[in-house]
Amino acid sequence: MTNDTSVAPLPLKAKQLSQFLRVLLRNPGSLVGAAILLVLVLVAIFAPIIAPFDPLQMGVGKNLQPPSLEHLFGTDDFGRDLFSRIVYGSRLTLMIGLIAVGISMTAGVAIGAIAGYMGGWVEAILMRAMDVLFSCTETLIALAAVAVLGPSLINATIAVGISSIPFYARIAYGAVLVEKNKEYFKAAQALGAQHGRLILRHLLPNILSPIIVVATVGVSIAVLSASALSFLGLGAQPPSPEWGTILAAGRDYFKRAPWITAFPGLAIAFTVLGFNLLGDGLREALDPQQRQGNL
Repeated sequence: MTNDTSVAPLPLKAKQLSQFLRVLLRNPGSLVGAAILLVLVLVAIFAPIIAPFDPLQMGVGKNLQPPSLEHLFGTDDFGRDLFSRIVYGSRLTLMIGLIAVGISMTAGVAIGAIAGYMGGWVEAILMRAMDVLFSCTETLIALAAVAVLGPSLINATIAVGISSIPFYARIAYGAVLVEKNKEYFKAAQALGAQHGRLILRHLLPNILSPIIVVATVGVSIAVLSASALSFLGLGAQPPSPEWGTILAAGRDYFKRAPWITAFPGLAIAFTVLGFNLLGDGLREALDPQQRQGNL
């Protein structure tokens, strides 16, 4: 009897990987997005070297001092160096994005894959639960988390991750329904593959493409949502150098010291832009039809 592991095609063969990289590298937008994110990662890793001051130290300069050679982004109302706070805030931004997307993607893909594979009452219960969660915004979920656990960056990140679970669940659910009707999957079933093997070996590797694209863009959504929650006082709390918190602190000095809101706002905008551009490039490179059209 033929081993069932030879039935399902590999998600990316050598030729497909070569085509994927060529299409991705030919896309100017994806290169710009990758460059932005590379800078963000490097800044986060080398923050202690790049930042000239402790981001929490007050009085390193005059209060509300405008940008200068000594303080590139100026200082805030406590005399803290804004450039150092933005630099260290990049670490929090990456943490927020990765944790939130990790929560939503892991739970969402598991729920969607199980619902699509099992069908019947399991599908009905899981997908109706996702419909209910769809009706709850991240702000509402964050309010519930704050009421129970108190406001914090971790609680807000978890809330954002939970609020995005239905998106991944629906994408995985639809992709599984498509894959279940393909010949390789039916052949694997006929060969007696167990449920766990059918899901882990045959379904999940072949539904990763849309999930990867959504996860890349999802990081930007998570960053925006967490920054918005921090701005409202539901996420990171002062004196944390999280970008949304810095924005919230600078709104009282918008006319007098606009740099306090301008620089963290630009940092958020460029981060979101980077993930979105890279996500668009990945979508094009992972789509077989678009990949063939660009070769």
